[in-house]
Amino acid sequence: MIDFAALMNSPTYDFLRTHERLGRRVILLGLGGSHAYGTSNENSDVDFRGITLNTPSDLLGLTDFEQYEDGSTDTVIYSFNKMVRLLLECNPNTCEILGLDDDQYLIRRPLGQEILDHKELFLSKRAARSFGGYAGDQLRRLQNALARDSMPQPEREQHILRSVRNALDDFNRKYRCSPWGSLQVYIDEAVTPGLQTEIFIDADYRRLPLRSYDKMMGAMHNVIREYDKIGKRNRKKDDNHLNKHAMHLIRLFMMGIDILDRGEIRTRRTDDLELLLKIRNGGFQKEDHTFTKEFYDILAHYEQELERAARQSPLPEHPDMEKVEAFVEHINRKAIEGEDEWI
Repeated sequence: MIDFAALMNSPTYDFLRTHERLGRRVILLGLGGSHAYGTSNENSDVDFRGITLNTPSDLLGLTDFEQYEDGSTDTVIYSFNKMVRLLLECNPNTCEILGLDDDQYLIRRPLGQEILDHKELFLSKRAARSFGGYAGDQLRRLQNALARDSMPQPEREQHILRSVRNALDDFNRKYRCSPWGSLQVYIDEAVTPGLQTEIFIDADYRRLPLRSYDKMMGAMHNVIREYDKIGKRNRKKDDNHLNKHAMHLIRLFMMGIDILDRGEIRTRRTDDLELLLKIRNGGFQKEDHTFTKEFYDILAHYEQELERAARQSPLPEHPDMEKVEAFVEHINRKAIEGEDEWI
């Protein structure tokens, strides 16, 4: 059993106390990842997630701060203002911070408690899109990994094409490159030796910013690179990753449904651990490393449940921005007034 409080107070985490952006400005800090969900095992890393107040200079001057990351300890601490922006979109990775059990918080100052007390301000039907989108990402990773090994080359190429198109759709939503032209991807008879079919690109752009082009090509390159790992993987390690992806896929649906149905964020999945741990431990994986029909039946059930919850949810379509802005102003006034106001 890990003593998380003792770990937080160890020299490894001195940055929490000494960094100018952290220290007593951290108003909320808690567990993240598998330890937060209750699905951890002996190999699970410790992740801390938190919120720190913006400085007066951020709010009134010219400085800007979004988050602090310590890669060696898997710690991410968001500025309050960035956290608000993410919460307004029901971002799954940040909603989790507001749904921990009491014993999973390591720092909870009065202003941090105020955020927890007002978390309903950030909940809306946007959760259907955000949790469904993150679950879709997990599903694509799972499908991509399975396709690398189990499909004939022409069929695998079709799968890569779908993944590339999904990546391009995501890219176009973020960067809106359509005003500068278009790009088409399709499959035809291969010209590369050793392939029967392969993916080709027809691009027609004028004055497309080079940085946008680089990001677009990077999105497609990342998909292809994943498939190029075939034959170069540690099977046991890869199976563990597949099962972990499968578990998080179902967990995301569970959390999204809770938010939409009841307006609750439940990060520790106490009532769902039997199913989640069975998935993580390979209980639905077949000898050929693919997944059983039962797993896909479970997946279909949760996909349908998320759609139902989105239709029937009592939550508003969007957050009440007047109330959100009043709350954000209240917290930031405290941050400007000084430490005595937030201890």
